[in-house]
Amino acid sequence: MKEIRHIVFDWGDTLMRDFPGTPGPMYVWDRIEVFPNAALVLGKLSAQFVLTVASNAGESDTADMRKALVIGQIDHYFRNHYTSKDLGVCKPDPAFFTTICAEAGFDPAHSVLIGNDYKKDIVGAKAAGLTTILVNHAGAEGPFELADYVVSELKELLQVLL
Repeated sequence: MKEIRHIVFDWGDTLMRDFPGTPGPMYVWDRIEVFPNAALVLGKLSAQFVLTVASNAGESDTADMRKALVIGQIDHYFRNHYTSKDLGVCKPDPAFFTTICAEAGFDPAHSVLIGNDYKKDIVGAKAAGLTTILVNHAGAEGPFELADYVVSELKELLQVLL
């Protein structure tokens, strides 16, 4: 893998489970669930890379997303936090990813996007010049030709990135 310095994580259904149909921002939900091994993986990766979390976050702005990350006890691993509401651009638009990289101070060529949605996360990030890793929690059928790597659970990221 080329020299990576910056990792951008999608939020919903990559790090924290999204429960469709649940109203309001995630931090007010009765149930908040972080995917298994998220804290372990984020801890190890944050020791070597700058971590960013970014999301289209339907009902949440960046402050709302951070509240949910704090409840899930994983906010402290991230140096940067972005949502489409605050950026003014949504995934899969490549500008979503290039804006995040520019704001964080990294070239897309030295950044990785990790997400669970092939069309929204992987296609847009690849068009923006990032290395892409699809976290296929749901076991969706490919092909995923624009994903540089495909893993089925977060813990596998350690084998790919370290």
